[in-house]
Amino acid sequence: MSGQGDLLHVVTADNITPARLRLSKAVVWGAAAILALVALLQALNANGQIDLGFTNWRPTLYAFILWSVALCWAQVLGKGEYGKRSLFVLPAALFVVSMVVFPLIFGLGIAFSDWNLASPTGRKFNGLDNIRQMWGDPFFWNALKNMVWYVLAILPEYAIAFGLALLLNAQIRARKFFRVAFLMPLMLSPVAVSWMIGKSMLEVRFGPISRLAREVGIDNPAFFSSPEIARFMIMAMDAWTYIPFMMIMILAGLQAIPKELTEAAKVDGAGSWRGFWEVTFPLMLPVSITAILIRIIFKLKLADIIINVTSGGPGGATDSVTSFIFREYRDRSNVGYGTLLAMVYLVIIVIAMTILMKLADRWMRPKF
Repeated sequence: MSGQGDLLHVVTADNITPARLRLSKAVVWGAAAILALVALLQALNANGQIDLGFTNWRPTLYAFILWSVALCWAQVLGKGEYGKRSLFVLPAALFVVSMVVFPLIFGLGIAFSDWNLASPTGRKFNGLDNIRQMWGDPFFWNALKNMVWYVLAILPEYAIAFGLALLLNAQIRARKFFRVAFLMPLMLSPVAVSWMIGKSMLEVRFGPISRLAREVGIDNPAFFSSPEIARFMIMAMDAWTYIPFMMIMILAGLQAIPKELTEAAKVDGAGSWRGFWEVTFPLMLPVSITAILIRIIFKLKLADIIINVTSGGPGGATDSVTSFIFREYRDRSNVGYGTLLAMVYLVIIVIAMTILMKLADRWMRPKF
């Protein structure tokens, strides 16, 4: 019996006849043809070229469900037992396609259209007009430039988080208390932080920080009137919220470093500073890069604090791309142009994060 191997996990090939194989292909391609035909008719109906009485895209959804069932059935017909195994993954993959690809296609259709909710004419295709508007929109490019500053602010945030993690990893008094205290900002939502600090504590007339500034001789403590100061305050509030996240990741990495390594460095004569740069910091590079990449992802979504505190002001000085797109939707009801900006920003994020992840992988790869 030992020479026969593990028969429980051996899948024998089914005897698939040519007729059964042709039937499986016919089922898939027939359902695909129905899906393509229904989608084409729906598109023509949506553009007003034909009138089929469709009020929504449900017929295309039903056709996609039909094609999905046909594809699963064809896997069993054409591959037998191996096809049954694929059914454990294929339905989930098709569900992801329906939740991601279809909204993306629908979003692309909106992005190349003139659709203002305040307009009585409704949505209409306008070609590349939205792209031309974006190319000549100084407020969008200003928001994109602000995002560069916001992302660069992650470097001092990382340095502060690393210092706090080293402090909490050391044998200090009330270490558990400080761990909980430093994590408290992470428990608050950015909306709560923006109202608690930006709208209350930093309020020009009655805020306690503004009153304290007047007590020490500052006549006009306006924290959001100057573009540079306003941008810095947005960075500070966002950093106060998310530095604990980086800190806890770095702290977990520090606690995973074997104590024998640091003790061996001390025996070899390395001081605290040299031991940090030559032992601790190199060992923490994978954790540090992971924390920075995740923080960049969070930073690229920065909008809550800006919307609640400054609404992008003064003069767009604090706008992020996300907050600018939000105001295109909310204030100007410009759905078509806002969707195009969101699509362009998505492409920029995908390209930037792909490059950063490749650089991080190359940096962390051991060199022999």
